[in-house]
Amino acid sequence: MSGSNSSSPSAAPGASAVADEPLGLTVHSMPTPQQTLEAGEGRRTGRIRMLLVMLVCAAPVIASYFTYYVVKPTGNASYGQLIDPQRPLPALTAVGGDGRPVDLRSLKGQWLLVVVGQSGCDSVCEQQLYLQRQLRESLGREKDRLDRVWLITDDAPPPARLGGALQGATVLRVPQAQLAQWLAPAAGHQLDEHMYLVDPMGHWMMRFPARMDAAGAAKAKRDVERMLRASSSWDEAGR
Repeated sequence: MSGSNSSSPSAAPGASAVADEPLGLTVHSMPTPQQTLEAGEGRRTGRIRMLLVMLVCAAPVIASYFTYYVVKPTGNASYGQLIDPQRPLPALTAVGGDGRPVDLRSLKGQWLLVVVGQSGCDSVCEQQLYLQRQLRESLGREKDRLDRVWLITDDAPPPARLGGALQGATVLRVPQAQLAQWLAPAAGHQLDEHMYLVDPMGHWMMRFPARMDAAGAAKAKRDVERMLRASSSWDEAGR
């Protein structure tokens, strides 16, 4: 009984102390006008950066539309025939000079001047390869933006006499039946009679007249130069 009475007075002061303790409050300062302004500018900067990234990603598409619908050659201004609608590069597997498979889509990123022919390379083929090389060289400092491509349609090795003519060119083997999914000759002509211009996105977009001569190559050069100007920030020189 005495133990019970002695514990009560000692507990009461503790409870009273807890009850009487003031409630603690944390006071947060309001942001200054300068801080509010800086936060707003930060959000705007972030949005601008996001828009710039989106524009960079969309640049090839914008350039494509500009090339085809604004700078598009018309009438007598164009020597080559513009292909409309565009014909995108299909998922074709070619064979390189070392016998290894090559995804033809790996050629994207650069303007391409394409010649097609059998490995034996007759006089028409030799003329095409010669004009292809001369046309590229005539572009001067812009020539590194244009790759020469020879697509061989059979399995035989090219003759040794073409060694010099093919220096610096990309030579791949693709069966002609597969190429028909992408390239096509003009009515009444064969695939190997033309030269084909392909944009950096892999779209076949122009076909030059069959059995082109030196005078025709000079006209074709003007078409190529027009396309290169329209896409000056589009491709990567020297891929």
